[in-house]
Amino acid sequence: MNDEKGCVWIYPLIYVLLLMKVEGLYVDITYVQSAVAKGAVCLDGSPPAYHLSPGFGSGVNNWLIHMEGGGWCNNITTCLSRKRTRLGSSKQMLKKLPFSGILSSEPGCNPDFYNWNRVKVRYCDGSSFTGDVERVDPSTNLHHRGERVWTAVMEDLLAKGMNTAQNALLSGCSAGGLTSMLHCDNFHSLLPIGARVKCLSDAGYFINVKDIAGEDHIRAFFHDVVTTHGSAKNLPSPCTSNLEPSLIKNILAPGVADPHGSWHACKLGIENCSSSQLEMMQGFRNEFLAALTEVGNSTSSGLFINSCYIHCQSERQETWFRADSPVLENTPIAKAVGNWFYDRSPFQTIDCPYPCDTSCQHIPEPKSEA
Repeated sequence: MNDEKGCVWIYPLIYVLLLMKVEGLYVDITYVQSAVAKGAVCLDGSPPAYHLSPGFGSGVNNWLIHMEGGGWCNNITTCLSRKRTRLGSSKQMLKKLPFSGILSSEPGCNPDFYNWNRVKVRYCDGSSFTGDVERVDPSTNLHHRGERVWTAVMEDLLAKGMNTAQNALLSGCSAGGLTSMLHCDNFHSLLPIGARVKCLSDAGYFINVKDIAGEDHIRAFFHDVVTTHGSAKNLPSPCTSNLEPSLIKNILAPGVADPHGSWHACKLGIENCSSSQLEMMQGFRNEFLAALTEVGNSTSSGLFINSCYIHCQSERQETWFRADSPVLENTPIAKAVGNWFYDRSPFQTIDCPYPCDTSCQHIPEPKSEA
């Protein structure tokens, strides 16, 4: 039985176990209560939180920290709306979360990281963990403290054994993928000298281009994010010394650029896209690849860039590691990441344009927590 098939065969069994012992698949939440006194809190003032599945066997001294995604809030109105949800308050978060994909504890589903200490850090600040505004307006009670939340969670994990890590990977999806890039150097500095430390960004590399309406609306949006959260001082200086802080991220088809909803169906499924929309997306792909040239091609860097129409692939078993998962050069994402992390072999592969990749599969976006 190979690893890929092993994970496929586990799924029917899981569905049966769900009827018998649901708790076996879920990881409990941990609230960092000590962070509150430091002002390291969610938008609503509640404590930050994470889910930790302890490592075992040969992975007991290895740590995988996965940062949750979930967009951003860019002004008082959007942050007030956000603070009433799990993305702004730990009071609204589920007490247990399923761990799959890169967080799975099954060797057949997550061959290189299954027995590590695996952590999912919850996202409740709306700034990719970069904000730090001291004053709290009593009329809104909004706390913009993402940077402090990052520090408090890292300190808590260091005290639980991450301070002796031999291997560590900071990963994240979307806004969490951006977090992994923005905090990569700091994360490395927290860990022992000699430890192998790397950072993985899944769907978190946002380029600065005009949106589908030909406007720079998203540039203004992220300018507001940085201003609202006081993020500029916490962004990597190599970036802010060359660019305005608000130019670090972008999105192609925001709702405001599509007031009549002509892109709505296309965003739900690529089979719904018109020829002109496909052409525009191919143009965006070209701009994205051009922007990657600025990253360089050092062998220490890894690239797995496929043309699958999906947002985030590391958290889902279907895309991370299964017999029918997407592949590049016959290599699924999990194997590519493992080979890159352990320096077994470099992996810098870019897919051919859509729709040439027959390993891609359309998987609906997962339902968010209530």
